[in-house]
Amino acid sequence: MVVLSLTLRNDVIPVAEAVRVLGVVITPDLWLDKHVTAVSAKCFLQLWQLRRVHQLLENASVATLVHAFVTSLVDYCNCLLAGATKPSMDKLQHVMNAGV
Repeated sequence: MVVLSLTLRNDVIPVAEAVRVLGVVITPDLWLDKHVTAVSAKCFLQLWQLRRVHQLLENASVATLVHAFVTSLVDYCNCLLAGATKPSMDKLQHVMNAGV
C-alpha cells in the first residue's frame, strides 16, 4: 500500500484515510461504508438515549423525537447513497426498523 503525503517546505502532511465534508465521511475510494457506519452508530446512540425517557412521554412525543434525532440523520445527504452496496443499505434499514 502506498502512503501518500504532501510536503510543504519542511512540513510533511500525511493524507487522511477519510475526511468529513458537510457531515459526510468520504474515503479515497468514494465508497460510503464509513459514512453509513458513522450514521448508524450515531442513530443507535440517539435511540439508546431516547429509550431512557420514552416511558415518561406520550407516543406522539416519542415519535417526534425519533424523527428529529434518528430519521433526520439517516435522511441527511441520502441522495449520495444512490447505488450503495446492499450491506450498507441493510445497516440503514436496521436503524430505521429499530426506530419504529
